[in-house]
Amino acid sequence: MAGVVHLRAEILDRLISEARRTPELECCGLLGGRGGVISAIFPAQNALASSSEFEIAPEDLFRLFREMRAGGRQHLGIYHSHPAGDNAPSRRDIDRAYYPGAAYFIVSPLPDVPRPVRAFSIRDTSVTELTIELV
Repeated sequence: MAGVVHLRAEILDRLISEARRTPELECCGLLGGRGGVISAIFPAQNALASSSEFEIAPEDLFRLFREMRAGGRQHLGIYHSHPAGDNAPSRRDIDRAYYPGAAYFIVSPLPDVPRPVRAFSIRDTSVTELTIELV
């Protein structure tokens, strides 16, 4: 179904945990799974150690993709956090959305936000929020 991303509930919990582990910095990583269901999280180090942007170092990115493939998983998503702001894509997020087939998850570490995890499809400069369906 278009506009929907399928996610195991434990992955949603892990995304929030990752964002809250170092809430002052953007966390980041990849998401993988099978059959269109995200069932694995691959945390990465934010090479920029920044509160307002993230980058996965190329050697880490290659290692995570190899790990994902070795487990028979497909790359289905990318995640990062927005420590202080809205968890909607920033201009930088949109400009650096290099994987148009992946869902982009943005996590807020703040305890009082109504939706701490949101997902988006970003293709060229077009952004569409996806419905997260837990399976």
